[in-house]
Amino acid sequence: MAKIILNKSNYFHNLKTIETHLGSKDKIAVVLKDNAYGHGLVEIASMAKEYGIKKAVVRTINEAEKIETLFEQILILADTDIHSCSHTFHIAINSLEDIEKLPENTNVHIKFDSGMHRNGISLDKLEEAIHGILRKKLNLTGAFTHFRSADELSCELFWQKSNFDEAKNLIKTLCEKLFIPVPNFHCANSSALFRFKNYDYDFARVGIAQYGYLDTDSIFDNPTLKPVMSLWADKIVTRILKENQRVGYGGKYMAQEDMKISTYKVGYGDGFFRLNGEQKYLTPKGYEILGKVSMDNLSINCDDEEVCIFNDVRELAKIHNTITYEITTALKEHIPKEII
Repeated sequence: MAKIILNKSNYFHNLKTIETHLGSKDKIAVVLKDNAYGHGLVEIASMAKEYGIKKAVVRTINEAEKIETLFEQILILADTDIHSCSHTFHIAINSLEDIEKLPENTNVHIKFDSGMHRNGISLDKLEEAIHGILRKKLNLTGAFTHFRSADELSCELFWQKSNFDEAKNLIKTLCEKLFIPVPNFHCANSSALFRFKNYDYDFARVGIAQYGYLDTDSIFDNPTLKPVMSLWADKIVTRILKENQRVGYGGKYMAQEDMKISTYKVGYGDGFFRLNGEQKYLTPKGYEILGKVSMDNLSINCDDEEVCIFNDVRELAKIHNTITYEITTALKEHIPKEII
């Protein structure tokens, strides 16, 4: 079967790098949505807790419930169907309509649309939103935005930051007028965080960087991070593939001479993206995945009892013309996790 190994030393290295940049681990909120980007929600949350992280970010209430006891504050980004009450949970308000869906005394963070134009409340609706929060007797505990181009060489990051700062000042003014506490402000994701030399907001939402990757233009002074995840698979069977014989669907790979090959228990049914035999991919030991990846298995030119399929997904991201996030997040939740 397949398994995922999580390297705690690498994870702590990444958190230390982030902490050093921010100046305090209290300013780190680890983003654990979508099964911690495929790494395992509970496993990563437990390591973050051990390191001393107090804030987390998830997508749904169900995710938050699984890690409720591990953090002091959990921001829920995309769920207003409140079926669980916890003082730990803070719900993101993405629209004025969201305010009407929430029960009294819910902790909320306003999401401000600073220019991504995907989710969030516009500047001209902020006052209406805050009055709505008061009317519904919700607790305004945070305000945030999300940057659309922090990973690219452009001035858009600073344009959005300027818009957010305008919203921040307006929210502070309104809170003072209405005699309610000023909320926490946060805006940086992983890419934005390392482009800011002095991050002066209350905390940052750190996603992919904690897992060892940063898909930011190499022109920036990016930190050295260490991938946390490696994917392994057990052997099913070994055989001799004779010269000119082909293996797998479509016979995409043909042996140039007699060779020993083995089939291993992992495939695209486990979320390992389907290699189609057009581009060569080598495992960390230098073995080649032969031909097309099947739903539940793949063939490799070795006979090891278990093999590491990857310990760094950047090469796979290039082959599939995508980002590191997609390679890791695609891995299925059923794959067992082991922390070393």
